[in-house]
Amino acid sequence: MDEGERQRPRSVPTNAFPLTPLGLEALYSLCRRNYPDQANPLQVIAVVKYWLGGPDPLDYISMYTNPGEPEQNIPPHWHYISFGLSDLHGDGRVHDVSGPDTPSGFGFELTFRLKREPGETGPPTWPAALMQALAKYVFQSGNTLCVGDHVSWHSALDNSESRIQHMLMTEDPQLRVAQTPFGSVSFVQIVGICTEELQAAQHWNGPGVLDILKRLPGAGGPWLITDMRRGESMLELDLAAQEEVEKGIENEGSNLSGVSARCSWADVNVGELTSGARLGEGEGGLLREGPATRPELLDTPHISEQDSQQIKAALKKGLLNTKPVLPPIGKSADLDSNDNPYRKDSSDSSNSPNEFGVLESTELLRSKRLEGLHLTFNLEAGSLLPLAIRGRVKHGRHFTFKSVLGDTAITLVAPTVTGTLVDAEHPYVAHGPWLQVLIPDDLAQVMSDSFEVLNTPEELILPKTFVWPDHNLAITIVEDKI
Repeated sequence: MDEGERQRPRSVPTNAFPLTPLGLEALYSLCRRNYPDQANPLQVIAVVKYWLGGPDPLDYISMYTNPGEPEQNIPPHWHYISFGLSDLHGDGRVHDVSGPDTPSGFGFELTFRLKREPGETGPPTWPAALMQALAKYVFQSGNTLCVGDHVSWHSALDNSESRIQHMLMTEDPQLRVAQTPFGSVSFVQIVGICTEELQAAQHWNGPGVLDILKRLPGAGGPWLITDMRRGESMLELDLAAQEEVEKGIENEGSNLSGVSARCSWADVNVGELTSGARLGEGEGGLLREGPATRPELLDTPHISEQDSQQIKAALKKGLLNTKPVLPPIGKSADLDSNDNPYRKDSSDSSNSPNEFGVLESTELLRSKRLEGLHLTFNLEAGSLLPLAIRGRVKHGRHFTFKSVLGDTAITLVAPTVTGTLVDAEHPYVAHGPWLQVLIPDDLAQVMSDSFEVLNTPEELILPKTFVWPDHNLAITIVEDKI
């Protein structure tokens, strides 16, 4: 070989490098149309892809510099976009293969807009870790994140001392919907919010809170850009916001139909509770899975895995139903063990004989009517009782506390809710570990008044017991640590 031949560059076959997967290329094309001057943005990349056994479901997270539109109260910010919740490959390695007329993968990708701080030359990477954590929840639970949903995080999103400790989901104002060879993809934007705004979304609804945040430049503005240095809630920035939320709760009620909680119940004669309990500062009872005290009275059989899944199926359907109807219990579903009340993708369906995708079961747990009832909640769950009564039951709806410890669930229902086990003559009925509690209109008003003290939980002396002797009903709130 002569010297000239040794110096001549070799031609590399065009197939030596893999082409960009078609689903990913469709999303990249959309991003290039929005950011034509940033063809190669900074990316956070999963070192070992999820489909190769890696821990992170999102293959890539691109980070763009957005100049904003100051004249429209849209400040400069960093724009994060995920790739991996939708089907990037179309070959079944991650998601079931689908066609162009169906949602791609889970049907959405996550985005996040973070206000750019003066002097910042590059985007912080902590939002990528946050997006990976949310994606793990979606992959593990099968539940999608929808516009208006909220996520209780209870910690500053960037692990600082910031008040921004929770999230709402909204529609990305720029990206809208992308069409890929493997289906459609929407873009759900994460919005950082503070505790007061989370509570407003729980007691009322997420879209209403988002509308308030949009009109306040200091709380997000038109594009709902998260400012981790924001020190004031929307209620402090706009004195009319509190009244708007209160009117919304009163006129529309709450869209939240259930929460995970620590809760238990006991079949007791309320008249046998101590006098201290009647006065309000009661003993409480044991906060553990199943009945709180005297479980032998319930004569509850052992719960098999099949029975457990049947109850979870009924609870899941009840939590997701927008109409005031509880589902029949005798059906099951392919459910995960995570009972967070996020909505399941409405496109999830099957060709099996009923809406749950499986055949009906033959024999289920026996139902038992209770003469008296003592409910126990930890403080975090108990603080949502005003929401459950005022925002749900008084509007003819139902609300479920689903235990984080197992199958126990307590559903409060209004008289207008159909498909229940309870009625005016038998207001408390247990079906295995699932308890239904009928709250008539007169009791709902009294409970709503009694629960006013729960709006300032930091002032409570615990345990605190509420007793309604005429209804043979008591509720005790205990410390979160119990």
